Amino acid sequence: MAVWALGINHTTAPLDLRGRFAFALDQIEPTLHALRDTVGARLGRQPEAAILSTCNRTEIYCAGAQPEIDSTVEWLAQSGGVAPGLLRSHAYTLQDAGVARHAFRVASGLDSMVLGEAQILGQLKDAVRVADEAGALGTTLNQLFQRSFAVAKEVRTATEIGAHSISMSAAAVRLAGQLFEDLSKVRVLFVGAGEMIELAATHFAAKSPRSIAIANRTLERGEKLAGRFGGETMRLADLPARLHEFDVVVSSTASQLPIIGLGAVERALRARRHRPMFMVDLAVPRDIEPEVKALEDVYLYTVDDLAHVVQAGHANRQAAVAQAEAIIDAGVQSFVHWLDQRHAVPLIQQLNLQADEWRAAELARARKLLARGEDVEAVLDALSRGLTQKLLHGAMAELRAGDADARQRASQAIEHFFLRKER
Repeated sequence: MAVWALGINHTTAPLDLRGRFAFALDQIEPTLHALRDTVGARLGRQPEAAILSTCNRTEIYCAGAQPEIDSTVEWLAQSGGVAPGLLRSHAYTLQDAGVARHAFRVASGLDSMVLGEAQILGQLKDAVRVADEAGALGTTLNQLFQRSFAVAKEVRTATEIGAHSISMSAAAVRLAGQLFEDLSKVRVLFVGAGEMIELAATHFAAKSPRSIAIANRTLERGEKLAGRFGGETMRLADLPARLHEFDVVVSSTASQLPIIGLGAVERALRARRHRPMFMVDLAVPRDIEPEVKALEDVYLYTVDDLAHVVQAGHANRQAAVAQAEAIIDAGVQSFVHWLDQRHAVPLIQQLNLQADEWRAAELARARKLLARGEDVEAVLDALSRGLTQKLLHGAMAELRAGDADARQRASQAIEHFFLRKER
């Protein structure tokens, strides 16, 4: 069984390219079916598969009889509408031990923009759950991911990898504080009601802003989140008309197209008499048109722009990183050993089947002898001799057949398997 992975992340691909390959959680199941059908046509059998898609990465994990990296790259490139060569220039491909090491580092927060962040583990668990519900997981990938979760837990309990880390949301609050002298006087608008917005709202709410509003497609979900922070709810359709009311705008939706355009922001600035606006686009693909960044009174930050801020304290965690890598090394060795053993499973199954056939034949013969009234001791002796002869027949035949070299090799193998002393 081979394991392979293909991915792009915040270190290998720009935001707009990552946006082409971003899959919302409800898109992953049909996407997995399409991937498995395409790659399975080359393998002759559908591979195991899982897709992890976040604002910082999209990764495909597969397991099958043999690695099909080329067809996986071609499928992903086609799904994103780009040339395979362009995707390859920004992607990483991994096999077997490399896949395990990468998955363990991702789960542990070592491959994140925010070193040691815990959110990625929950996102990985969601990806595995969806793959399982889609029937795309098998024994191999299930082992890989369960071991990833176990390694991540050990890293978090045995090291201080999460200490001093600054989340994207905390970084946004810090930057907003540099623009506005007193955050308790600002009006904050959150666009979306998912996990990223919930985290951002929690951080901003700690600064007691003047007001908080949630704009979301589904009013019910928006109201639930707004209720936690004493905020109001508004429809996305009302956003352009009310954008000027807010000093801070933080957006993270699953929209495939920008929902805040250049024209809407320009009109908002005129209504604000060009008082500055602080905007954070945490979505991939973008929620806010990139041209907005060029406006003089707008301070727009994307997930990639926040990278420098979240790296603060990185040096303080290097000792913990070394400890985490040692834990991951041990986990990789254990997984590779398990994977190697999987290659012997068909042979083990054949041996067990053959042994069961021999046992059944000798038992049937013994029962006939007992039914005829034969002596029990004689029947048991015949049963044991029959099993022994069947077990040794192949070995004896090899010792008598072939040339001298073949007999010598057979002799060494038979001595190893049949005459070794129990330790």
